[in-house]
Amino acid sequence: MLPVFVLDDATPGGWRRGAASRWWLHHSLSALAADLARLGLPLVLRRGPAEAAIAALVQDSGATAVMWNRRYEPWNRQRDEGIKVALHAAGIEASSHNGALLREPWEVTTGGGRPYQVFTPFWRALRSLPGPGQPLPVPSGMAAPDRAPAGDRLDDWALRPTRPDWAGGLSRTWTPGEAGARERLASFLDRALPAYRTGRDRPDRDGTSMLSPHLHMGEVSPRTVWNAVEAADADGEAFLRELGWREFCHQLLFHHGDLADAPLRPEFARMPWRDDPQQLAAWQQGRTGYPIVDAGMRQLWQTGWMHNRVRMVAASFLVKDLLLPWQAGEAWFWDTLVDADLANNAANWQWVAGCGADAAPFFRVFNPVLQGEKFDPDGRYVRQFVPELAPLDDRWIHQPWAAPAEALHRAGIRLGRDYPWPIVDHAAARQRALAALDHAKRVAA
Repeated sequence: MLPVFVLDDATPGGWRRGAASRWWLHHSLSALAADLARLGLPLVLRRGPAEAAIAALVQDSGATAVMWNRRYEPWNRQRDEGIKVALHAAGIEASSHNGALLREPWEVTTGGGRPYQVFTPFWRALRSLPGPGQPLPVPSGMAAPDRAPAGDRLDDWALRPTRPDWAGGLSRTWTPGEAGARERLASFLDRALPAYRTGRDRPDRDGTSMLSPHLHMGEVSPRTVWNAVEAADADGEAFLRELGWREFCHQLLFHHGDLADAPLRPEFARMPWRDDPQQLAAWQQGRTGYPIVDAGMRQLWQTGWMHNRVRMVAASFLVKDLLLPWQAGEAWFWDTLVDADLANNAANWQWVAGCGADAAPFFRVFNPVLQGEKFDPDGRYVRQFVPELAPLDDRWIHQPWAAPAEALHRAGIRLGRDYPWPIVDHAAARQRALAALDHAKRVAA
């Protein structure tokens, strides 16, 4: 056996791996190479168009069969099919396999054989199927070729960011690789799963699994996670449902190849989105003047990850309070999330924007103050990521502009200098968003 990883950056549009994902890939490949070396196998790295790279490796190694894990992005599906055709024409066995999902996107369908457009019946159908089988154990050893073909040096790919301060934040938060994934899973089962149903919505607590980047990169399979949760001495149904949502997102991408670029609901193609680079930059930098939004955006920049509840609040703020297109937020998340996954990223942004399958209605506009007070009641999360507000009383931590002058003075905070005034008035912005929706509906009628 000859393990191979091919880095093919030939992706359409803006969907080349983002900076955070490339940082993760570097360290994940480094860990994989070490794991394979313990089994007596080299990891050969090649960069370039996958069709040419694999054909060259077959020639260099004398391989008689090529196997790989499937990818579900539309360009990857097209590329995989082309590789299979070329290998079969050359007399080489070629096969792809499901290494990323509980079920293939074509396996969970309605009674009429169609893909689901609503999550709840999809989840019922998925849950009614037999559970995933247990993964095979790690082999004790494998035979490597007598002579492995030459490969690239990982460092030559320059996947790590040039800003060491940013990379340092990622390194302090994550341990890419299978060992890191298993450690994260074990910690979640022991620490957070028993209270997951209620704790998952609290960004001020360590209540989620944080397994998403490990799942995306294939360092742990959803089958392993599913079986571990079902075997745990805790009610894991709420978490299994989240794995089901991940499956639903992949089904949407599989059946709607333009999910990352175009709204599923056509009337949203006529939304009068605004173009405001300054407000987009304020959102990206966590300088909107709304503490729960800013805390989330700064957590994203510092760690490459954001708590799921805050992702919804921050996304709602961009799309509805600022009336900026969801694709702008999707692109920023794609570049800065270590768990950037095309299916999840696109489907969830469309969900928040009200234009996707089974989406939250557009008129449901998250109030960032109420969301902060409900899910970060003591302000611990805001204080961690917006430290300039840390001295402020709990009563005002989520709306510092409403604090009396005495409270701001006591905390040593001058709005506009130490922390920005809100860049929009939420109530007025909500009305503007609803008017924009009415306009889109009238134009589409």
